[in-house]
Amino acid sequence: MPARSFAQGAELRIAQAISMQAITGEYSYDPIFPDADPDLLLVPDYSTLKMIPWSTVPRAFAIHDCVLLDGNLCPFAPRSILKNVLARYQALGLTPVVAPEIEFYLTEANTDPRAPYQAPISKSGRAENGQSAFSMNMLNELAPFWDEFNAAIDAIGIKGDTWIHEMGLSQYEINLVHGDPLALADQAFMFKYAAKEIAIKHGLNAIFMAKPIAGQPGSSMHLHQSVVDDKGNNIFSHADGSDTERFHHYIGGLQKYLPDLMLLFAPNINSFRRYISGSQAPINLSWGVDNRTTGLRVPLSAPVARRVENRIAGADANPYLMIAASLAAGLAGMEDKLSPSAPETGSAYESSHDLAQTFLAALTQMRQSDSARRLLGDDFVTGFVSVKEIEFQSYLSEIGAWERRFLGPQC
Repeated sequence: MPARSFAQGAELRIAQAISMQAITGEYSYDPIFPDADPDLLLVPDYSTLKMIPWSTVPRAFAIHDCVLLDGNLCPFAPRSILKNVLARYQALGLTPVVAPEIEFYLTEANTDPRAPYQAPISKSGRAENGQSAFSMNMLNELAPFWDEFNAAIDAIGIKGDTWIHEMGLSQYEINLVHGDPLALADQAFMFKYAAKEIAIKHGLNAIFMAKPIAGQPGSSMHLHQSVVDDKGNNIFSHADGSDTERFHHYIGGLQKYLPDLMLLFAPNINSFRRYISGSQAPINLSWGVDNRTTGLRVPLSAPVARRVENRIAGADANPYLMIAASLAAGLAGMEDKLSPSAPETGSAYESSHDLAQTFLAALTQMRQSDSARRLLGDDFVTGFVSVKEIEFQSYLSEIGAWERRFLGPQC
């Protein structure tokens, strides 16, 4: 839109069906909106209005809400889902606080989707060929990308805390500073956008798949979450540092409701390749204090910072939906006064696998779940599952290298 039109408040609309578009470009025509496919209004959130640092000419962006023509939020737009969950907290005088940790891979340019991703050539003229976990060397080797990327996220208000080289080959992690869930979801969304755009400028790919490279660790998007009351007190901890009942209820809610919402944390076929026992990718919803084998980890902290870390989501998750699902489950736990399991003090990998192990199982569980519909809305669940079914059918229509390698000679 021309800047003059935007400044004058010109109306912007899209068809409702666009919010039901699959990653393949196809559309779901599930009857949760009228056959006539009426318009949605795109309403700008002016707090998100920023200049685009990587643009070659002056351009700006603003994140918009999808609003029905009757003035209500679109019930199947991800930002709407998160706003609705936050409104339920606000009605109780509570404010959730979150902090995502985002992992991703930097690879060399990949123009052939049949070819595996490769570590990029760095300024030394070589590609990384071994684990450089937590080393500064590879950060420095790719300094041109990192210099521009860090300047860009500062310019658009993404509050990065720390960044490191992770365990994988050319895999990195950046932690975002804790704050308002909607603002952090916006930042996570823009983080991915900025990383991809700036990587392309430097002849690289920024990859947020959950498991992009065989034999390498998966990429997660852990979510730290706490809740404060109207006086700013953390309701998860007493002043003496002991756990509150609502803290335990919150964890109980995560344990009860997250299995039905697994598809929001692992939204793609590839997502489920990440969950491997012993890899610090959780396979269940056990919880424990400072225990990275659990799906729900409680970091050691001062009472004011008492929080629970949800380690389930992959880097491919939609940040709005991932945050909304976790907060909705925790709130339901507090409202229902649910009790959690006993904390895990050893390895949780020996515990039962209480999460769906495949994409189809997660899809089926969410489609049939009354609690998912109660927490996030019937129309949203119907629409989301419908889109994911389209993507699953698209996946089934392709024949992969594994099938040709092993089945061709034997069958």
